[in-house]
Amino acid sequence: MSEVVYLDNAATSWPKPPAVREALTTYFGEAGGNPGRSGHRMSVAAARVVEDARELLGDMFGVGDPARIVLTKNATESLNIAVYGLLSPGDHAITTSIEHNSVMRPLRHLESEGVALTVLPCAPDGTLDPDQVREALRPSTRLIVTLHGSNVMGTVLPISEIAGIARDEGVPYLVDASQTAGAIPIDIAASGLDLVAFTGHKSLLGLTGTGGLYVREGIHPMPLMRGGTGSRSDLDIQPDFMPDVFESGTLNVAGFAGLAAGVRHLLGMGVDEVTAHERSLVNRLLDGLQAIDGVTLYGPVSIDERCGVLSFNVDRLASSEVGGLLDTRYDIMSRAGLHCAPGAHMTIGTFPTGTVRFGLSPYNTLEEINHAVDAVSEIAAWAAGLA
Repeated sequence: MSEVVYLDNAATSWPKPPAVREALTTYFGEAGGNPGRSGHRMSVAAARVVEDARELLGDMFGVGDPARIVLTKNATESLNIAVYGLLSPGDHAITTSIEHNSVMRPLRHLESEGVALTVLPCAPDGTLDPDQVREALRPSTRLIVTLHGSNVMGTVLPISEIAGIARDEGVPYLVDASQTAGAIPIDIAASGLDLVAFTGHKSLLGLTGTGGLYVREGIHPMPLMRGGTGSRSDLDIQPDFMPDVFESGTLNVAGFAGLAAGVRHLLGMGVDEVTAHERSLVNRLLDGLQAIDGVTLYGPVSIDERCGVLSFNVDRLASSEVGGLLDTRYDIMSRAGLHCAPGAHMTIGTFPTGTVRFGLSPYNTLEEINHAVDAVSEIAAWAAGLA
């Protein structure tokens, strides 16, 4: 076991594969130009870096045309492109009670500007009956947006079923895959998804400052930003073709070099294998923590309805206290608090105190998980003695 047990992968993954660092060295040595802005070899090499990342992401998500993948700086930007690009005053949108603020804050802002919003209540374990989506539809519904995996309790929503409902009604469906892209297989074509937002620095094993948005052909959000794209420089209006319409300004080329290396590494590992590994560790956490007096777990009982995220609390202690003890006494990195998802905590009954969250990665081991269970057991026993 390493000196530090890193269980904060739901915030950002660590460590990164060695190939990610190697890709950065190669980029800075050979491809430091600005992609699409010049014709010299270093600019061409930088453009190749960007397109390599786009093509690998297409392979990861089963996207036949990589140009349908817009490269962004994070999932938040991707979600904002879709939400602001598709909704106008008088429209109606549907979402759930467990969304991250990257979804809720844009939707609440648009609600204040005249967009009607329905927030579907999830069950106390975060699960959602797809029929709730069907029942909430209106003639004015212009967007359905849900997460795939909860960043608080790890609940996985039935996105294929929701996509079928959306398709039947002709309503675009936006999926926030921040917690699942790279950790659970997502076949965009097979699932019939319209828009998928993701980040590069979590389970895709890349760097912060990278993300993306898949946009199905036939869906045309208005661009969030306009400016130089390196294409059609003879025009002073925004190009209307993918992906350039959404990619104004110079991209984080170094970041996408690292992301391409992370995705290539994942494809070699197999996302199915990652899913099985992380769920086996979550299963051990569930078994171990459930057996500890004074510990409350949140989320579904079934491991098949979970991704590699788990939240809990210890009686008599604030989540921040538990997180601090895990760090200082046991060298375990976790995240405590509200996780930028107050609605999720209201749904599971942990607002405003929050929870302690463990987020797993392909690099966590059973030895580390056993250490975490033992640590929580000792903390709970100590807390019981405070009564």
